[in-house]
Amino acid sequence: MNDETVLVTGATGKTGRRVTRLLEERGVAVRAASRSGTPSFDWGDRGTWEGALRGMTRMYLVVPGLGGARAAEDVAAFARQAAAAGVRHAVLLSTPSDAWGPAQQHVLATERALEHAGLDWTVLRVRWFFQNFSEDFLYDPVMSGEVRLPAGDGKESFVDAEDIAEVAVAALTEAGHAGRYYEVSGPRLMTFGDTVAEIARATGRDLRYVPLTPQEYAEEQRAAGVPEEWARMLTGLYGHVRSGGLASLGDGVQRALGREPRDFAGYADATAAEGVWNT
Repeated sequence: MNDETVLVTGATGKTGRRVTRLLEERGVAVRAASRSGTPSFDWGDRGTWEGALRGMTRMYLVVPGLGGARAAEDVAAFARQAAAAGVRHAVLLSTPSDAWGPAQQHVLATERALEHAGLDWTVLRVRWFFQNFSEDFLYDPVMSGEVRLPAGDGKESFVDAEDIAEVAVAALTEAGHAGRYYEVSGPRLMTFGDTVAEIARATGRDLRYVPLTPQEYAEEQRAAGVPEEWARMLTGLYGHVRSGGLASLGDGVQRALGREPRDFAGYADATAAEGVWNT
């Protein structure tokens, strides 16, 4: 890999910064793409693409708005330009297509766009991140003591962002991953009640999961000032969990890394030990 340079988009996000760290630990040159970087990169400004791609041989793609028509168009154009610039392999962060309901066609179109761009590709279809509870939108509910969601008792195979990053780095640096779809999940199906109980155990705090109806959740989001479009999208995503549509396990970690994925209990213990959820 000494002659390789990897473009990492979404480099400040939960998976992107982990992919960047792991690549650098392996001695791989990385260009961490961002609007404030040098050269700058912005999915919405195609004029920034050429500079970001110059000299790159591989890339990790995190696409804003995945599930929308614009994402499929952007990936198609960007991947073709990347192939013409000498990029040989791209790894795309995606989701199980059925996780998006009506947007399923756009997720599949985004994946197909990469497949037909003229370079090697690997697609990671991932589940809800463990780190949403410590680094993102579920952190505040945990800190409040009540995680109030319209997910019912639906189960999901939550996954560690560290596992996603390790699979991505394996695909970027090792032979044998081109043309593969990896369904990347954790090792067990859990309800949101299960995840909150694990965090409560690890922290010793009094935490509760409170299942809401979709209407109650949407009303609470609006009252908190969440934009209507975002409230509707979140309600739909939680509804898919509630329906049981995501109650399946993937074997992507096992296939790509030859080991079992990390369990939520270990994440909860390690995160609690770091003091992330201290009040």
